[in-house]
Amino acid sequence: MDISTACIHAGYKAGNGEPRALPIYQSTTYHYDSTDTVAGLFDLTVDGHMYSRISNPTCAFVEEKIAALEGGVGALLTTSGQAANLVAIMNVAGAGDHIVSSATIYGGTVNLFNVTMKRFGIDCTFVDPRASKEELLAAVRPNTKAFFGETVANPALNVLDIEVFATAAHEAGVPLIVDNTFPTPVMCRPFEWGADVVTHSTTKYIDGHALTVGGVIVDSGKFDWTVTDANGTPRFPGLCTPDESYHGLTYTDAFGEQAYITKARVQLIRDLGVYPQATTAFILNESLETLPIRMQRHCQTAQRVAEHLEAHPKVKSVSFPGLASSADHDLACKYLPQGSCGVISVVVDGGRERAAAFLDHLKLASIEVHVADSRTCVLHPASSTHRQLTDEQLVACGVEPGLIRLSCGLESADDIIADLDQALAAI
Repeated sequence: MDISTACIHAGYKAGNGEPRALPIYQSTTYHYDSTDTVAGLFDLTVDGHMYSRISNPTCAFVEEKIAALEGGVGALLTTSGQAANLVAIMNVAGAGDHIVSSATIYGGTVNLFNVTMKRFGIDCTFVDPRASKEELLAAVRPNTKAFFGETVANPALNVLDIEVFATAAHEAGVPLIVDNTFPTPVMCRPFEWGADVVTHSTTKYIDGHALTVGGVIVDSGKFDWTVTDANGTPRFPGLCTPDESYHGLTYTDAFGEQAYITKARVQLIRDLGVYPQATTAFILNESLETLPIRMQRHCQTAQRVAEHLEAHPKVKSVSFPGLASSADHDLACKYLPQGSCGVISVVVDGGRERAAAFLDHLKLASIEVHVADSRTCVLHPASSTHRQLTDEQLVACGVEPGLIRLSCGLESADDIIADLDQALAAI
């Protein structure tokens, strides 16, 4: 099916006389006819739901839909995008291990990798998103377990060269995990360029209406988890050696191409408890049905707005992959030929004070700690998420004092531009 059709028809299929819309299975537990059935569930030899901390029918149908959209063999919903990235990494790395990540990723993920996961004993080396294969391989250590990057970085809007990262990761014998939140599978499918695992913050475009916080992990099913290092030692023993918490079951033997996503669910989701409620999945399913239409509109509007702002005398610079002036324009044409997202990074002349004044004069766009909404929203990092930093410290971490993150919604592009122009005229 075309992806626009799959957004509607993949996943849940109503049987004869059953509800046409995906039902909300609002239950924490399930009924069984025998103790043997329950035993089979806990031995992972029988399909079904054992408890809604691990799986739920409503969630399962949405997982099936998202896996189909990305072209994967399975998906796993989580309670947030951060939880998705945490589980995706911890599924292959543990204390004493190391990962390689693009440096221009969401600040929350930087903190996750550089602070919290370091406390777990997992180290991270950050690399330039435009690094060559040789530079990426130079960052690899004997204990490296994964490469990570964002298709389109938040908020830097760098485009990841997925093929280069994938080639380097595979030469090192490790998977490439790509956060595909901003483009969504409508605009880019990283598996087609060599990625092995995809994550999303479903809070963003997949929801698209600022209703639910959530995340998802999608498994391509293509990576060989039985790979060994130069000494013949399994690189991913958690996947290809017995798990004593399931009576010595080995995931690669029992589940084949679904080994990674199954282990993530029955081991990490089981223990961390970061599985969403059925109502969250129901909302995501409704939003997914309109995702292709919404993404087309977001991208078209952002292109118009970015071109308009780039020519405005009170704007110092505009970062958007669709602009011909963008350093990543060639990569955008390769990986994102139909558009990238609706988010633009804008630097207003005059620094922190004028940027804040610009936001205060906006009427249509609202100030929010959010992006990828149906409503246009803006944020001035120097006044919010980076408020504690001086102007010098802001520049050092790549955020200019006058930087504004603008997320173009589904309103008329003319109305958005008019609002921006009147606010710029007022400062």
